[in-house]
Amino acid sequence: MKKSSFVEGTLIATVAIVFTKILGMLYVIPFYGMLDGRGTALYGYAYSIYVVFLDISSAGLPIAISKIINEYNTLGMNEAKIRSYKIGKSIMVLLAFIIFSIMMVFAKPIAHALIGELKGGNTIEDVALAIRSVSFAILIVPFLSVTKGYLQGHKIISIPSFSQIIEQIVRITIILAGTYLTLNILNGSVTTAVCISVFAAFVGGVAAYLYIIFKMKTDKSGNIDIDKEYENDNVTNIEIVKKIFSYAIPFIIINIVSSCYNFIDLTLLIRTLTYIDLDASLIEFVSTATTTWAPKINMIVTSVAMGMSISLIPTMVTAFTLKKWDEVNNKFNQAIQILIFVSLPMTIGLSLLANAVWTIFYGANIYGTYILTLNVFTGLFLNVYMITSSALQGLNKFKTVYLSTITGFVLNALLDVPLILLYHKIGIPPYLGAITASIIGYITSVVIALVSLHKDCNLNYKSTFRLILKMLIPTIAMILVVVIIKLIFPLDLSRRLNSLIYVIITTIMGGLTYFVIAYKQGLLEKILGKRMANKLLKIITFGKVQI
Repeated sequence: MKKSSFVEGTLIATVAIVFTKILGMLYVIPFYGMLDGRGTALYGYAYSIYVVFLDISSAGLPIAISKIINEYNTLGMNEAKIRSYKIGKSIMVLLAFIIFSIMMVFAKPIAHALIGELKGGNTIEDVALAIRSVSFAILIVPFLSVTKGYLQGHKIISIPSFSQIIEQIVRITIILAGTYLTLNILNGSVTTAVCISVFAAFVGGVAAYLYIIFKMKTDKSGNIDIDKEYENDNVTNIEIVKKIFSYAIPFIIINIVSSCYNFIDLTLLIRTLTYIDLDASLIEFVSTATTTWAPKINMIVTSVAMGMSISLIPTMVTAFTLKKWDEVNNKFNQAIQILIFVSLPMTIGLSLLANAVWTIFYGANIYGTYILTLNVFTGLFLNVYMITSSALQGLNKFKTVYLSTITGFVLNALLDVPLILLYHKIGIPPYLGAITASIIGYITSVVIALVSLHKDCNLNYKSTFRLILKMLIPTIAMILVVVIIKLIFPLDLSRRLNSLIYVIITTIMGGLTYFVIAYKQGLLEKILGKRMANKLLKIITFGKVQI
């Protein structure tokens, strides 16, 4: 198994995640079309609950394992490294079983807490059945995550990344085939189709886990040495367990809070829009569109930070362990620069094309267009939040992690209802208030994190600010191109084919404009480094352009 450098690891992980997320985006087109409004809402309810409980059971341990493995590996403590992985898996057995049991036994109370007294849509029994169906995934996905963490701790990024692709392909195959067979061949109910769809997460997890175990068992490089015998290191199991939880708890809190953003938005939207007396079908649509369906399109933006975090944490831990502060500063700024360079134009582009993009995925809908137009900016600030939080965790700044994360979340929860009611009173679509509250929450968390990193770790952001200012030039040029194309080609965007043609033309022209100007400014070389920029240029231009 080959180890990856920071930028190479970032690109591998990001490409794999982006590809996985693209699959995750594309399958919703036929899937959404096969379900009615009640079915899409039911899937959104189950998915929101699944993400929260998945984070409770496994969010912190995989990254904690990655961090510990990298730390012990850097210090040459191989026996402690392997023992940490095995202890982590044992802890996961207990946590996964507890969470699975809670979801099975308390599915109805959870469903009631989610939809309250909403009438005219899905019943509590329907939601409870969907929650029980998705709970099986908790039995496998955490083990998959811990094993990925072990490999990522060795800076082996390719195998975990490819396993994500396998997991997604298997899951999507079962979702689409299961839904089609249930509704069109077996004449089953929409509820049954949704339950099969959410159960697919379990099968996909099993396939990915078997692939990773196979690759580890047949590895001949010696990089992971999972079966080697080493002289016992002077570290007790209790010390390892304490270290695992001390590293895992901040990650758990961050991921649970991030998932709870959607959960809180969903529950408060349903209750507040019911209070405003909107129609039940509209309430179910806008609430799940805000928390599930728009974020699925937005995955292409948020995947950038996910891939970067995977490579950033072990790299920063290595630099931190060796007290290489200049490298810590450089890696963090490089991560932020790559993130903004990629995600800023994607975010603005998606927002400008929201009408056409929503039509392609879900059919023409003015409510969906409004939601996606603003929701994509949640993804941008979530990206920056994920990177700053990863840096804080890599540098053991756990108190700041708690402060920034919880402050942002509480602010979001406090602003949800007031902003929904305010927007309703002044004539703005009220459901956009919840999205605005989330954006404010993430921005607050980012500001707290950046101030702490500057104050406590002496991180300097001057180079990043200068590059962001330079990025404004290609970004503005891209916006002008999109606007001009819209004026030249006034297509009817209520039709899928027209919308697809419009999005393809606009994306190519806008993307080329951004990329060419950025290349002429020298941004590619400054952000990626000459070697990696040349690799990227060679792929894009078929070897015709070099720096």
